[in-house]
Amino acid sequence: MADTSQPDQTSPSFPPPPTLALLGREAAVHVLVAGYARGGGAPGLSLVASTVTFVRDGAALIVVDPGMVADRELGLLAPLAALGVAPEAITDVIFSHHHPDHTVNAALFPQARIHDIWAIYTGDHWQNRTAEGYQVSPSVLLLETPGHSPQDITTLIGAPSGLVACTHLWWAEQGPAEDPRATDLAALHRQRARVLAIPGLTLIVPGHGPAFAPTDTTLR
Repeated sequence: MADTSQPDQTSPSFPPPPTLALLGREAAVHVLVAGYARGGGAPGLSLVASTVTFVRDGAALIVVDPGMVADRELGLLAPLAALGVAPEAITDVIFSHHHPDHTVNAALFPQARIHDIWAIYTGDHWQNRTAEGYQVSPSVLLLETPGHSPQDITTLIGAPSGLVACTHLWWAEQGPAEDPRATDLAALHRQRARVLAIPGLTLIVPGHGPAFAPTDTTLR
C-alpha cells in the first residue's frame, strides 16, 4: 500500500503567477479520460492510462496530455465527437511532461500546435519560449512545476466556476504521497504547495486519476 503520510513541512508563501490577473475565466473543461496506474496481473505488466483533458476557450480547442488509453477511439475520439469536435479541429496540444504515457496519441491531432516546457512545435517550426506564465489562449496559462520530471508543466485554466490545474504533481487524489518516479521529491512538494496556494483554485486534474477539489488534507 502506498504511504499516504505527508511530509512535515511549513507551508511557504507563494506569490500568484505574474499573469494570473490577466487570465480569462471563460474556458470549458472536459475530462475525456480519468486515468489510472495499477498492476496488470502479470510480472512486469502495468495498466496505465493518462488523464486526458479537453479545453474549449473561444476559438482555442486544446487537448492536455493525449497519452496512453485503453482504446483511442472510445477514450479520445468518441468523447470529442460527442462535443462536436473533430481531431483536425484541435488547435493546441499540451504535454505536462515528456513521458510516453502522456504523449503517445498526439499524432491524432495533426493541425495542433504542440506545447511543452521548452517550445511550441508546428510542422517543422520549433519556437523557443519560456513556459512559465505563457498564455496558450485567453483563459489557459502554463506554469513550470518540476518534480515528477525536470520538464513538468502545469496547465492552469480559468473557468467560470474557478481555476483548474491539469498537472502531474499528483498521480491521483489518494496518492502516492511520495511520487515513486519523481526526479526531485523536494521540488515536487514545493510545487504542490505552490499550486495549492493559487487563489481561486477549485479543481485539480491529476496525471492518473479523476479530477478532485483541493482541501486542507490534499497531499502536499
